[in-house]
Formats: sequence, C-alpha cells, structure tokens
Amino acid sequence: MLTRAAGLVAAFLAGLALVVAAVLVVRHLTAPSEPELPVVPEARRPVVESAVRTCTPLSVPLLAAQIDAESGWRPDADSGHAQGISQFSPVTWKEWGQDGDGDGKANIWEPRDAIPSQARYMCHLYEVVKVVPGGKTTSGATRLALAAYNAGPNAVLRARGIPKILETQDYVDKILKDLLPKYQESEEKYQRSEAKHTSSAAASPSVSSSTSPSADPSATASGASPSATRRP
Repeated sequence: MLTRAAGLVAAFLAGLALVVAAVLVVRHLTAPSEPELPVVPEARRPVVESAVRTCTPLSVPLLAAQIDAESGWRPDADSGHAQGISQFSPVTWKEWGQDGDGDGKANIWEPRDAIPSQARYMCHLYEVVKVVPGGKTTSGATRLALAAYNAGPNAVLRARGIPKILETQDYVDKILKDLLPKYQESEEKYQRSEAKHTSSAAASPSVSSSTSPSADPSATASGASPSATRRP
C-alpha cells in the first residue's frame, strides 16, 4: 500500500514538474524581448572615433546617431539632393568636403572622406549657432547645429532657432530623442566590453624570450637595447 502511494506521489510530482516547466517555457517565448540596440559598424568605427576628436561637442554616439538618421550607414545613399553616408549636397560638399583617406581627392561617396567632413562641418555649425538664443549651452547648441546641418545655417539664423520646417524638426527629434539614447547605451556596452577584454589581455602571462645558454652577458654592447540637406 505504501509503495503504491509513494508511486502516486512521485507521478504527481513528476507531472507537476512538467507543467511548471511548460509554463516557464511559454512565458519565456511570449515575454517581450528587449529591442536590439543599433551599433557603430565595425568597418566605420575607426573613422568615427577619429572624426569626433575634431571638436569637443562631438561624441561617437552623437555622430553615429546623425549618420544613422542621414543614411542608415549606407555609403551609396542618394536622396536626389544629398549624397553619400553623410548626405552632403553638392554645394555644401564643394566647400566642406575633404580628403580623409589620403588618396588625393575628396569623394562624397567615400565614408573615410565624408565622415571627417561631416564632423568638421558640424564643428563649424556649433560656432555659427552661438549667436542664436540657446546656442551657448551644450544641449541647445547640439539641437541648433543639427537643425543647421539639415536646413542650412542661414535658415537657423533667420529663424533665431530651429526653423518651422517639419522635416528639420522631425530630423532633430529623431536623433536626440530616439537614436542618440540608443547609441549612448550601445557605446557604453561596447566600452565595457573593450575594457574587460583589455583587462583580460593584461592579466595574461607574457612570454619572455629565453637567453641563449652560450651567451655571455658581459659581451653585450653598452647602450644596446633589445583609426546636408543641405542648403548652403
């Protein structure tokens, strides 16, 4: 009798365990997953990191968010009036395009040219918008510089702020409210990963070269040492 009761209890517990496991699996499958964060493409990271050193207000997340909004990181993006990964108009490119990869020509379709040019132009716009109300604060200057990149600096100067152009307003909001926070989080994760990798590499034992048994230390010679819309 006891054996039969024990068997029933065991069967009940086994069935209960299966039910709990099934519930957990269903919950895992139906739970909303965290949205995937955008990242700086590996091939573009060296030029972006170099470009943001052009002036203090720039950062990797900001420049990345702007490129994302401009072209989605596509070097062949062409809106009809702006071209390349940084979406320069031909007129603006003629003034601000530069040879970033050292091949002797400024190519609007080459990210290694366009991204440094974008950074240089943004730094110029930060200076231009200082005379506009709010242009001397970091957040205000960034909003105005982005608006100037999209609508042209003259439009911002005339409006004494972000012009009442829906495209420009949406552009600024998309970058600052949507893309920038995501790229900031993404960059923080990247930097933590890099720091962990660097720490692990530093902790690894180094391999020292062995000295030949026949070498005479006294024979060593002295002193010898063994990476816009764009209205002008």
